[in-house]
Amino acid sequence: MNKQTSLAILIDADNSQPRIIEGLLGEIASIGVASVKRIYGDWTSNQLSGWKATLLEYGIQPIQQFAYTQGKNSTDSAMIIDAMDLLYTKNFDGFCIVTSDSDFTRLASRIRENGLKVYGFGEKKTPKAFMGACDKFIYTENLRDITTNETQQKRVKFKSIAKDYKILAILKGVVEDLADESGWSYLASVGNVVVNKSPEFDPRNYGYRKLTELLRSTNLFEFKDDTFSSTKTLYVRLKRNQKRY
Repeated sequence: MNKQTSLAILIDADNSQPRIIEGLLGEIASIGVASVKRIYGDWTSNQLSGWKATLLEYGIQPIQQFAYTQGKNSTDSAMIIDAMDLLYTKNFDGFCIVTSDSDFTRLASRIRENGLKVYGFGEKKTPKAFMGACDKFIYTENLRDITTNETQQKRVKFKSIAKDYKILAILKGVVEDLADESGWSYLASVGNVVVNKSPEFDPRNYGYRKLTELLRSTNLFEFKDDTFSSTKTLYVRLKRNQKRY
């Protein structure tokens, strides 16, 4: 039996919302096992009262950090110290850092220097520095558990892939770089390389569940199945009249 990926989840309560938790833990379950689930904040503050029921329901351990200085996020140092302690135990394969704060950029880089994966989760306002320091960064807007009333009042506005020239250029370039002599690239490899180049890339940012759906929507690519494989293997290549940006 293959060893399951062991993950440590560290949540910055000051920069996260309770309504993301169900989607967050579901996303993490597709990566590995949440061996540690901790959330940091000043639990004597009324500002975090919305988290309390969520912590009990999902078995997340609250870590108390008093706000010693007005206007200063005091949870950062506690999270960083705990992360380093967990790193040195060598019991984990990766970390999930949930925050929209750029102060964790160096922490993410340090963890990766030790050969572990770092998965970042934060809002679209998260600074690019922290996103780029992660192996993969996922927008929490894609994970929110939106109620019926909220859905009626607010629709998620997805970015148009047709206007995102940077990502289109990356997609086209990766498909070409991985292509065999016939121009075909293994779709799964394309997805991995694109995330390496742009950690915040996610088809859900554009309203699509899967990379295949996103690529088909551009009308720039063509696809084929490997009919000789026992499992469904999909390949992609640029349409003949397409060129790299």
